[in-house]
Amino acid sequence: MGTSIAYHLAAAGVRDVVLVERDELASGSTSKAAGGVRAQFSDELNIHLGARSLEAFGRFQEEIGYDIGLHRVGYLFLLSTPEEVASFEESVRLQNSLGVPSRMITPKEARKLSPLISIDGLLAAAYSPDDGHCTPEAVVHGYASAARALGVRILRHTEVTGIELHGSTITAVSTTLGRIATGTVICAAGPWSRAVGAMAGVELPVVPLRRQIAVTEPVKGLSADLPMTIDFTTSLYFHAEGPGLLLGMSDPGERPGFATDPHDRWIPALYAAMERRAPALLDLRRTGGWAGLYEITPDHNALIGEARSVSRFLYATGFSGHGFLQGPAVGEVVRDLCLGRVPFVDVSPLSADRFAADAPRPEANLV
Repeated sequence: MGTSIAYHLAAAGVRDVVLVERDELASGSTSKAAGGVRAQFSDELNIHLGARSLEAFGRFQEEIGYDIGLHRVGYLFLLSTPEEVASFEESVRLQNSLGVPSRMITPKEARKLSPLISIDGLLAAAYSPDDGHCTPEAVVHGYASAARALGVRILRHTEVTGIELHGSTITAVSTTLGRIATGTVICAAGPWSRAVGAMAGVELPVVPLRRQIAVTEPVKGLSADLPMTIDFTTSLYFHAEGPGLLLGMSDPGERPGFATDPHDRWIPALYAAMERRAPALLDLRRTGGWAGLYEITPDHNALIGEARSVSRFLYATGFSGHGFLQGPAVGEVVRDLCLGRVPFVDVSPLSADRFAADAPRPEANLV
């Protein structure tokens, strides 16, 4: 989010953009992401943001000059209950009305696309060929390089320690490298956004939640066209990662917090999900893995907007697992909000104020 917003602002002619990064670029949630990119969502806003970002990923190498390893192999959601099928049928109708080529398919069609799965108990699947996956760090460094070329200052290993206000107006940001005078702050701090918001007196209801990923040994006969495959009931997912697989799932026993150390407590649930939906995965040896942080909001949907209580504090955070894939489009949106333009899509329903107004905006198609 930070590098995308910085790039889009600079490309629009803004010449005094500073991006402050506490560690290395992409060292937070982005480098730990599975890299999925899609427009298959239940919320119309997320469909727009996902589809717009897919377009940007498709032209990224030509426009930004970086190879992001984009594989348009599709997303395949496996559905095992009548309620899931009905929900996805509704989502597919909405997606189709907005130009997304998703479709419902049979279990046998799903297995043809993803041969490692079992179709026992499977009722249907949802598939869109335009979706896929790419390399998150490459996207970050591509945007950062393009932003620098346009004059953006990027301060690495620099921590924001405070936000100065004169009344309700922002006047500066304090950092470990010194004071930066500014009248505008854009918070794209992911799981750490609540603390940044508090510096300006802005409530951003974001909590961190550890999620883990495993990587397997090479898989004999693995197709390069294997789609990102998700068993929606258990949240087990996998896609090709080099000659092997990258796989993961949510851990219902995980509690909010900033811990990112990998552990094996999730393995029994992972193996149970594999046994149920993809037993062929049980024979694969794990060769690596890592843990990272989701940034969760109460309705599992993003916070995008500008605070009303102070001038000017903008934010793009709380994406609950679909932030990386929406980065290009959100960069456009926040650029326009910052410059007083009308964005390509109205994101006002994603304002952080929606919770105080008891107007949550839930997203159902989560991984």
